Amino acid sequence: MNNAVNDGVWSGSWVAERLGVRLEGDDGLTRMLGLALRRNPKRAHLLVSNVLGKHVPQSPTVVYDAGFDLGRRVRELLGAEGAGEAVVLGYAETATGLGHAVADGVGDAPYLHSTRRPVAGVAPAGGFEESHSHATSHLLLPEDPGLLPGDGALVLVDDEFSTGNTVLNTVRDLHARYPRRRYVVVALVDMRSAADAGRLEEFAREIGARVDLVAAASGTVRLPEGVLEKGQALVARYETESAADGPSSGAGASGPVAQSPAPLEGDADAARLESDGRTTTPGARGTARPAPTGPHPADERTHPHPTRIDLHWPPGLPDGGRHGFTPAHRTRLEAALPAMAARLAEALPADARRVLVLGFEELMYAPLRLARELERSADVEVRYSTTTRSPVLAVDDPGYAIRTRLAFPAHDDPADGPGERYAYNVAGAGFDAVVAVVDSAADTPELHAPEGLLTQLAAHTPHVLLAVVPSYVPGPPPARPERPPMLPEPLRGPAFSSYDREEVGWLLQDLSDVTLEAPTEEREEAIQSGGAHYAESLPVEYQPSEQYQALFHAALEETAARLAQAAGAVTELVLAERSPRPVLVSLARAGTPVGILMRRWAQFRHGLELPHYAVSIVRGRGIDANALRWLAAHHDPRDVVFVDGWTGKGAITRELADAIREFEASDGITGFDPEIAVLADPGSCVRTYGTRDDYLIPSACLNSTVSGLISRTVLRADLVGPHDYHGAKFYRELADADVSVAFLDAVSARFPEVVDAVEATAKELLSADRAPTWEGWAAVERISEEYGIHDVNLVKPGVGETTRVLLRRVPWKILARAGAGADLDHVRLLAEQRGVPVEEVAELPYTCVGLIHPRYTRGATGADGRAVNL
Repeated sequence: MNNAVNDGVWSGSWVAERLGVRLEGDDGLTRMLGLALRRNPKRAHLLVSNVLGKHVPQSPTVVYDAGFDLGRRVRELLGAEGAGEAVVLGYAETATGLGHAVADGVGDAPYLHSTRRPVAGVAPAGGFEESHSHATSHLLLPEDPGLLPGDGALVLVDDEFSTGNTVLNTVRDLHARYPRRRYVVVALVDMRSAADAGRLEEFAREIGARVDLVAAASGTVRLPEGVLEKGQALVARYETESAADGPSSGAGASGPVAQSPAPLEGDADAARLESDGRTTTPGARGTARPAPTGPHPADERTHPHPTRIDLHWPPGLPDGGRHGFTPAHRTRLEAALPAMAARLAEALPADARRVLVLGFEELMYAPLRLARELERSADVEVRYSTTTRSPVLAVDDPGYAIRTRLAFPAHDDPADGPGERYAYNVAGAGFDAVVAVVDSAADTPELHAPEGLLTQLAAHTPHVLLAVVPSYVPGPPPARPERPPMLPEPLRGPAFSSYDREEVGWLLQDLSDVTLEAPTEEREEAIQSGGAHYAESLPVEYQPSEQYQALFHAALEETAARLAQAAGAVTELVLAERSPRPVLVSLARAGTPVGILMRRWAQFRHGLELPHYAVSIVRGRGIDANALRWLAAHHDPRDVVFVDGWTGKGAITRELADAIREFEASDGITGFDPEIAVLADPGSCVRTYGTRDDYLIPSACLNSTVSGLISRTVLRADLVGPHDYHGAKFYRELADADVSVAFLDAVSARFPEVVDAVEATAKELLSADRAPTWEGWAAVERISEEYGIHDVNLVKPGVGETTRVLLRRVPWKILARAGAGADLDHVRLLAEQRGVPVEEVAELPYTCVGLIHPRYTRGATGADGRAVNL
């Protein structure tokens, strides 16, 4: 049951026969991998590793040696000196144990793994997305901030290298923060297609670093036409049939969750047999096999109490690599393992011959080492696997890799909310005892509840034991040098900006006398090559033609009432839910006109004079911490409401949340709420908005001339010191073209006529479920893949973001929703002026989407330029 090849039957044959999926590659590939099915919009099949110790219980020695041997190969590649300077990074959740074993093989390399569990007091040192996963956001939370910077190689470890997207996303993020000359990518299996094979070398040239790949086996997955849809239909059919079978086979049951359904065309295994009143599951070749459920001593216990084992875990020793694991930690663990394994052995029942050590999600390494030590020292057969977040269909067939599934509620109070968790191939495996190893954060009432993991295990084994490893809590951050006691007061008009001084205070430094502009094409090439960050320079200000200016004024006349209603509605939500006297803090510069409109509505409707400031936030660099310090010194952070114009895919929403967490950890100042209030939320990224429609906001049509003559913000090390605000320029010379105040006045003039509509909209929104769905992010990921871009940062969704692409970046093409009307007149005009094609797309989730030219060089222009073939 637990081998990739069992009794001559490959554990991928069930999927291969039904979907036509083929594995091609090294001779040992099918011994390492089986196949299963999952519900996933991008990939129906799942490669199930037989040596990872996640889904398939395996000898812990086999699991550990697979990682350790890869580490030895990395050591040979880098040499002894290079290995001594390396840092190893593993991916959560699946490769946390594998990465740690690789670090052991490398030698004295410190180890860190990404995590999906935020930890109070630990500032993120980075993060990235795993686009194909059901749970994507990875955090890097090293206790030592000096762990990631350095000249040595960064070794990135994952269980499989399928497309390379996750690794490239990681390296992009980390290289922007902590550039280095060499990276090594390590995986158990390299399953890239021929189209993906050249991406690593191309990416290495792009960032100017060496990137090597080390894998235990390599091959590829051959997928026939329509395999995704056929796989999804097969999963849906089995799950529907399983649910109809009742609790003995349904999701969350303590038996297999998929019985064979009614016959599919061409299937020979469709008959369902009954024996002694119990359900059985036919094998792929028609041989009936009893489902692994039935009477058990634990059946009489409705709420079993496991045997607790005190491991005497060494005080202060990290439970894994979530916050870093150093060579000194490794030495302490190696010394303590024999005694801890002896305590496990003493707690086992005398008649136990077959034992499973079951780890917990990201906690893979500690249970693996305990299991391996137990296997080496005790006279029992030991197997090792862990629980997981990943939902996979279970089919009790020897030709299928996931035979049974236990489903139970999450029991560690996860940051993303409650959900189901799973243990695969445990039920029916004949274990005499199961030792569940969790960290103390997961030793909760949910773990011990009647429907919890321990109860599920007790239905399938005579003995359940529980070992709790203390969750490591990093120590206090190192002492910080004292900062200057005073920060400058905000800049105000007319000395800085064309807005009246009471409308907004700019927490920025004036860089008006510094030459920062560069040609758009030159900036794009530098940004995409990694030679510069977009916030280190400014685009040359676009000067609108008379035709374009006429479009702006026509659009303003058409949308002023709609904007007034949205501004009023979002202000009413803020006053009702956030603070009766909020401090509005706009994200410069697109948020600034919206913040002024909200301030004006509060004054018009409620007689309130709300403070309003503008601060800088930079994607990849965070919010201006000095601005936050000034705000905290002058206002209650709990009253601060961050304001922006609109959402696209939600990148700034995430950036702000990460930045606030980092600020709280670094300064100890709490109370800032990272929730952004926006005029329009087409990306469904926030819960405080005036509308979720994607329509033209005229302030997006222009640059500084509709934003108080202020440039976008600048963050450059030679201009912005550690105690300075981020910078911006005041374009006084463009005063004749300035429509900033005219825009605000045109919208404010419509306030009286929308009072009733605002009241109705606010009432409706206050009673509605406004939880973000992040539909925009999902759409952007899909578009990025469909158009061969493979970088969500080059996909700009919505009318506002598309306009920015045309004004400031090198556009490749514009996607427009079929039938979109006047909202896109200015987009079509700009696209025509820049020679950019506009492609109409049916059922586009936004009114339009701007695609930045991927892999831009000045030799590749317009629609004929190269799309990155990643």
